[in-house]
Amino acid sequence: MFAYVARRLLYSVPVILVASFLLFWAVRVTFDPLSKLRGGRDPGALARAAERLGLGQPIPYQYWRWLTQFVTGDWGVSSRTAGSVQGLILPALGTTLQLIVWGVLAAAVIALAVGAYSAVRQYSAGDLVFTGLSYLGVAMPPFWLGLILIQILAAWPQELLGLTDPPLYFVGLHSPDGGGPLDYARHLVLPVLTLTVGLVASWSRFTRATMLDALTSEYVRTARAKGVPKGRIVVRHALRTSLGPFVSVTAVDAGLLFGGLVVTEQIFAIQGMGRLFLDSLLTGDVFVLVPWTLVIGLVVIVFNLLADIVYAVLDPRVRLG
Repeated sequence: MFAYVARRLLYSVPVILVASFLLFWAVRVTFDPLSKLRGGRDPGALARAAERLGLGQPIPYQYWRWLTQFVTGDWGVSSRTAGSVQGLILPALGTTLQLIVWGVLAAAVIALAVGAYSAVRQYSAGDLVFTGLSYLGVAMPPFWLGLILIQILAAWPQELLGLTDPPLYFVGLHSPDGGGPLDYARHLVLPVLTLTVGLVASWSRFTRATMLDALTSEYVRTARAKGVPKGRIVVRHALRTSLGPFVSVTAVDAGLLFGGLVVTEQIFAIQGMGRLFLDSLLTGDVFVLVPWTLVIGLVVIVFNLLADIVYAVLDPRVRLG
């Protein structure tokens, strides 16, 4: 196991280097790191900044200089906030992690239950209802769903009950005064629900397909012929076999979500990775864009590796080689 993990991480190094260099080159060509200094009254400041960043050097040299600084913990200074880039990315990463953990956990439990029910009761009324709801969930864009949830679960109850504050907040994840677990949950419900709907819609269909494949396999037919109870066949044979592919899909999707929640975080004013990327892109903050992408690439690689390891643990037929 250790040798496999080390080998996978070693193979990932060239991928990260090539991807980060291409991104670094594209950002350097597209954006001007010194745009805010141009047109100022101090030409010397512009020259000093250009020399400090090595802008007169070839792109490979600039990239290697930036990479060595990144590895040693110097991620640079944001041109938008004048603060540390590391101080922007790490808190945003933690905020997005909270949203993903709760959303993925809720979506995984619901998707497994719905998918298993639909597979066991194929073409029943419940299966048809869940199928229709899953198509509806996939079709609903997150920005529309988020706004609808705000209106139905926050704005309308506040108006009908005459409350000074909505029962469910939808700004950030924490109140300024730190209201405790209940207040934290009230901030978290709406964005997690927005995230969960789309995940359940796709994951439940995947679970249904893998469960149907398992229920028609040879070993399940053998178990039925031996008189094994139906519940035991479903849980210990079909569902257990389906858990491996399901965990792989959820782990990969969770890794991709770290950079893919731009719309959700923007709607609910959550200072996560998605919103940080959008703010940096709109302001041309090149000092945040490159480290942001490298961090997201590392997260995706780690989650892909975890998916392979968990798959091998759940399915004895899979061997890590």
